[in-house]
Amino acid sequence: MHVMAYAPYGADGIIIRVEADIRRGIPGIDITGLAEGAVREARERVMAAFRNSGYVFPLDRILINLAPAGVRKDGAYLDLPIALSVMAAAKLSPSPDNLMVMGELELSGRLRPVRGVLAATAAGLRAGIQEFIVPKENAPEAAILAAGRFAAVSTLGEAVQALGIRANTGSLPVQDAPEAETPSSSAVFEGDFSEVRGQGRYKRVLEIAAAGGHNLLVFGPPGAGKTMLARRLPSIMASLTTEDAVEVTRLYSLAEQMKDTDGRGLITKPPFRSPHHSASAEGILGGGKAVKPGEISLAHLGVLFLDEAPEFKANVLQSLREPLEDRVITISRADGPVRLPADFQLLLAANTCPCGRLGMRPVSLQSEDIANDLGLYGGIDCFCSPEEIHRYWRKFGAALLDRIELRVAVQTPKVKEMSGTGEETSSAIAQRVCRATEIQRERFKGTPTRRNARMSPGMIDRYCVLSGEAERAFAVATAKLGLSGRAFHGVLRVARTIADLEGADSILPVHLLEAIQHRRMGDDPYDILSVTD
Repeated sequence: MHVMAYAPYGADGIIIRVEADIRRGIPGIDITGLAEGAVREARERVMAAFRNSGYVFPLDRILINLAPAGVRKDGAYLDLPIALSVMAAAKLSPSPDNLMVMGELELSGRLRPVRGVLAATAAGLRAGIQEFIVPKENAPEAAILAAGRFAAVSTLGEAVQALGIRANTGSLPVQDAPEAETPSSSAVFEGDFSEVRGQGRYKRVLEIAAAGGHNLLVFGPPGAGKTMLARRLPSIMASLTTEDAVEVTRLYSLAEQMKDTDGRGLITKPPFRSPHHSASAEGILGGGKAVKPGEISLAHLGVLFLDEAPEFKANVLQSLREPLEDRVITISRADGPVRLPADFQLLLAANTCPCGRLGMRPVSLQSEDIANDLGLYGGIDCFCSPEEIHRYWRKFGAALLDRIELRVAVQTPKVKEMSGTGEETSSAIAQRVCRATEIQRERFKGTPTRRNARMSPGMIDRYCVLSGEAERAFAVATAKLGLSGRAFHGVLRVARTIADLEGADSILPVHLLEAIQHRRMGDDPYDILSVTD
């Protein structure tokens, strides 16, 4: 007798065939198939769950095989499959053919939720498995793809009862999944763009980044609003398509992050991840004994926000270069490489120097005469040596910065801006972003590309055609700024997004010049000294 189960591993996981054989011998359970600690301990949990659920455990020698036998298996997600395979072999329950089972057993016979249920149902459906038994707490996940084809149970007894009903009626007793709020994909950041005074250039760059999926670097002194506006980026981003929402939710399920959302339903908003600067490379990239998605995979189809970016370890920052280019992260293990999706948008916020005072001006007063009288108009002195500033900024490296299409330097707002009103709301900006996003979805329909920032060189040649005037202006700018080939394409992608925001079919010179303007800063922290507004 056998039961189909699922082992979370990487982005897809592995379908496990749990086989049970009962023969004469000294009573006990042997488990083969590279079972690790938690799986080997399942024998004790299964026997106790049998007794406490009112069933008599077979007093024979039981052999459990976990196929494929060459893959290591660890975790408690095989408890219920092992229990039901033993029951079927002992004729205590009907055979669970063409059925996937998931669940961890308590000694009392109750079921605990497991991770990766959405990924398991997706893998099962691809393999032709049509029905599922899951713990009741995982019902909202199972309902996303397997609505009407799964039974949610709370105990071992309920699972056996469901198999009995299936044997008599030909289908599982399907319950409606409990209502669940639509969750966000990370911590919820409240706020609206209208609450932030001034910083019109920064707001414009965030709008372009949200519309086209472009990477962004913002730098400036403390208190200028870098983090405040960055955390409001989700308020202007377009919702995910149903297909993308399933893909993102599947990764959160595999990473055991569903509990961090407002509910356990489908994640419909783009993820916004903001790890602390003390995060390890494994926490950012993913990995571990049982490979789990890291922050770059949890930010898939969303934003990875690194606040105080130069405070991150240099190896962590540099390890982002390949995923930004390839949109996947490959983690090498002795058992073979594991690929995790990592199609994320990088948002970096940084001070200009370790002390934060490079280029800092006090909040500009209403009168320059008053500022001169107070001795403030010349700015605030920086405490850092040129070598300290160079070492601080060097953590980014030219290769990483070359992958950042949008850069913006910000200064502390002026008094008249701080006390002003009439700032544009997030909803007004979001309308333009959503229109531009829909244009891109229609443009790239039928291809793996989703956003302008992901256009290949061939697509750039097709969709970013320049007029003669625009081409001449671009040639001058390229020579003056010394743009690399990657930066050359990056400017064209940004120009295409600016044109989409305005609903223009072709890229005009004004779109191209704005894209160049947003690309010219950021290679040197002293660029902050050239900001006049």
